[in-house]
Amino acid sequence: MTARIAELAAGYDQSGAFPAESLRTAHEAGLLTATIGKQYGGQGARVEESARILHRIGQGDPSVALIAAMTLNTHARQAVQPHWPEELYARLVKESFERPVLVNHARVEPELGSPARGGLPSTLARRTPDGWSLSGTKRFVTGAEGLDWFLVWATTDEPEPRVGTFLVPGGSPGIEVTGRWDQLGLRASGSHDVTFRDVEIPYEHVIGIGPYGAAAEQDNRAGAALHLPLAALYLGVARAAQSFFHTFAHERVPANLGHPVARTERFRRAAGEIEVLLTAAEELVFGGAARVDAGDTSYAPEQALGARVLADRHGVRAVELAVRLLGNPGLARGNPLERHFRDIQCAPVHAPQEDISLLAIGTKALNP
Repeated sequence: MTARIAELAAGYDQSGAFPAESLRTAHEAGLLTATIGKQYGGQGARVEESARILHRIGQGDPSVALIAAMTLNTHARQAVQPHWPEELYARLVKESFERPVLVNHARVEPELGSPARGGLPSTLARRTPDGWSLSGTKRFVTGAEGLDWFLVWATTDEPEPRVGTFLVPGGSPGIEVTGRWDQLGLRASGSHDVTFRDVEIPYEHVIGIGPYGAAAEQDNRAGAALHLPLAALYLGVARAAQSFFHTFAHERVPANLGHPVARTERFRRAAGEIEVLLTAAEELVFGGAARVDAGDTSYAPEQALGARVLADRHGVRAVELAVRLLGNPGLARGNPLERHFRDIQCAPVHAPQEDISLLAIGTKALNP
């Protein structure tokens, strides 16, 4: 599965097209449905297994892994704390076993930015005789062109406004991609801007609706089940870069040297540093995920944030070391390492970003 997705990755990176074939490959391997709860007929994969799945897919193509991560997290949350309308989720599960069904939140807005920094959405949910009508623009909606469900964070137009997540079918009239994703890395993730213009949905298609206020904002400390798998995803990118680095080191034989550069002290020392960086990060991420799954109450949310901060730093540093050792060949277009270098730059960008994470960690450290 990883090899097939990796084989397709360069083409999707160049075209920026939605990676449909790669996602079908992941679905056929049972990975897009792995976190569906056992009570719904699924495997019930939890945090550690999710992290290992995304680590492997990330080695092949992190754009595919990121799209998969959003769907896996949706099912994982439902398995732990059911919150979807029962009949609607049953339909989602049935269809998910038959074909790749993709789900993702639409939360970031042009004016608001990321909810991780606080604030409330300007996207408006207006009451209609039959349900809700949604209008607003969301940014960086990963997998936008292939989503079956958008989970749209919006404010109601009621006399006492509430905030909730509105479940919008992907094929609904009034949904338009209004800003194309054209970034340095994860070019095939399709994280486009999406505008909702008077999109009609039934009244019951809303979850987590509550009063307008701080309680409706994002809790950056509560997301270990997503932070750790996302960290693992990018460590997968770093492992792919490491693999190419090793291949290059064994195959490159300079005329003035007469043997592979893998035998030189310089390359062996760099290989050792890369291995230490990645092994340490994986120990933190997979070990933390195992503790979450085991219900270890001593594992604080700040520890998951810290694991992700260090994993992101280590992954970026490891790939930079590999590129530095290869020199110009490492930055050549069409070279897998060049793509891995671009993709790994996306690791620290995901909310909550490092400064927000360190603020939460430091606050806890100063006030234990």
